This record gives sequence, C-alpha cells and structure tokens, in this order.
Amino acid sequence: MWEWAGNRSKNISITGFMKLTFIQTGGTIDKDYPKTKGGYAFEISEPAVGRILEKLNPSFEYEILSVLRKDSLDITEEDRKKILESCKKVKTDKLIITHGTDTMLDTAGVLNEIKDKTIIITGAMRPERFSNSDAPINIGLAIGAINVLEKGIFIAMHGRILRWDKCKRDTKSGQFIEQ
Repeated sequence: MWEWAGNRSKNISITGFMKLTFIQTGGTIDKDYPKTKGGYAFEISEPAVGRILEKLNPSFEYEILSVLRKDSLDITEEDRKKILESCKKVKTDKLIITHGTDTMLDTAGVLNEIKDKTIIITGAMRPERFSNSDAPINIGLAIGAINVLEKGIFIAMHGRILRWDKCKRDTKSGQFIEQ
C-alpha cells in the first residue's frame, strides 16, 4: 500500500513524547530538477521532510511513509482513496501530509471522513531543495500546530493553520485564506 521512505524513524524512549507520521504524496515540496537534455522535466524525489527533520533534531518519534510521488494535478480519485486508506491504517493519531498545493483541498475533502485523528496537509510554493523555499517553515508550522490542535483536517500554509473546510485558495496570490 505504501513504500517506507527509508530509515528515517527516530525512537525516543522518554515517556510522554508524541509520535508523528509524515505521509509523502508529492507536489512541489518534493520536486527535484535533475539535469536533462532540454525541457523543464522534474521528478518527485525522496521526501523533503526527511531532510528538514535532520536539521531539526526533533524531540519526538516519527515515521515517514511515501504513499505517492505525483504532482498534485496528476492525483486521481483512486490516489485520494489510497491516501485515505493509508491515513486510516497508521497507528498514530497525528499525521502531517506533504502534498501539492493545487489540489490539497480536494484531498482534504476525502480525508474528512476520518474523525479520530489530527491531520495537517502542507506543501510548498517552491521546492525544498531551493534556497528560498517555504518548505521548512510550512513543515515547522505543521509540527508546532499538531501539538495543540483538536481532531480534524487542517491546512498549514503561508504562516497559518486553517480548517480545510473554512479556507480557500486565493486565485491572485495563490495563498490559502479564510473563506
């Protein structure tokens, strides 16, 4: 159902520490632009969240699962069902999904049937591999917020945490805003 995204699990033996599950679905946050002959070809690479967490030295246990490696415009309804089933299957009740920004609200709508977990969907406007990427800020925002949020589905982008059903994407700025 999913692919383990490498040895990126950190085990903390101190009681009371939370465990997060990060789920990769692709999107700009994970894009890499390898050198090719002509064109603007990109590929979805290893989960960006792994590189971000290496710099953080987190005080929580985590796992990273790669469910999809697609641009969000290429995610199908079948793919969204796969994401849904993956979220249901993991044992943790705190999940952060990295996703492309174009269709993250569509995926959030499918995940809304999950009532017993806190799920934050985040991404980036620029790939994590770019020096001016917003990816580390968005991942940090999601990690901080998941500690205090109630159960539900949220979007973490542009310095804000918004309930998925109370926000929209502004067509001019590309930002997620309250509706």
